[in-house]
Amino acid sequence: MTAPTGGGAAPAPAHAADAGTLWRPSAPCTPRNCVEPAVRTRALPWAVLRVTALLLLLAAGLTVRLATAPLGVRLPPGPVRHWCRWVVRAAGVRVRIDGGAVPGTGVLIVARHVSWLDVPLLAAVRPARMLAKWEIRSWPVAGRLTALGGALFIDRDRIRALPGTVARIAGALRSGAAVAVFPEGSTWCGRAGGRFRRAAFQAALDAAVPVLPVRLRYRVSGGPPATLPAFVGDDTLLGSVWRVVRARGLSAEVEVRAPLVADPTTDRRALAGAAERAVGTPGDAVLAGEDVLAGDGMPRAGVTA
Repeated sequence: MTAPTGGGAAPAPAHAADAGTLWRPSAPCTPRNCVEPAVRTRALPWAVLRVTALLLLLAAGLTVRLATAPLGVRLPPGPVRHWCRWVVRAAGVRVRIDGGAVPGTGVLIVARHVSWLDVPLLAAVRPARMLAKWEIRSWPVAGRLTALGGALFIDRDRIRALPGTVARIAGALRSGAAVAVFPEGSTWCGRAGGRFRRAAFQAALDAAVPVLPVRLRYRVSGGPPATLPAFVGDDTLLGSVWRVVRARGLSAEVEVRAPLVADPTTDRRALAGAAERAVGTPGDAVLAGEDVLAGDGMPRAGVTA
């Protein structure tokens, strides 16, 4: 499934541009071309134990949600955040979250999309309604959890449904909810990334709420950004999960950036561009204090350390 790359030491090959359409993005990344193998792996029994712990946590979350959903009970955000951290830790991934305060009102949370781990990591920052592709509904356990979590599903084969999807996102934001979106529209390996699509940013403008960029990076034993956790191309969810639980020394870094607040002259193109700059180029470091909003009609905002 993976091609030897010397643990990431060799120069990364150039990536092709987004292979999809404006409506249905498709990254050129594949497991064979992009995903680096684990240099150090866990013994098989320990990896099986990790998978078991992960499944038990997911099953517990599903049970609680099934019990509370018919009653209309909203789970407190604190326990949800802790549970999401436990999910990532159960997979054997250390978690570090840095940055400033997260708005407690309606907010659009955006990040680049690399792995299935991205979802619980964003929820560990603030539980949010996910914008998810329709196909996720059919995933075992995770699909049911996503639906019960209030996900806003998007049918990417029906372009005429886009205005309605934007309206539903805006409505959720106006109600005070957080909505989490991966604006690239497809998972990339983490070494390269796609452009941010603009539709969700229109919803933030319509609802007059801030955009919260979040930078996600994965590393192995403190090395450069790693592609090992990526879930790309013809990879299977089970294959990606197994690759993660077998790897030793894998960590996830979550950096909450400064919220982007649009002024009356801001359009969705400027807002999407500002968010894309805020999360940075995959594989590159973002300097603390860097201005990300200069020249796009919005007030400057520095990176929170």
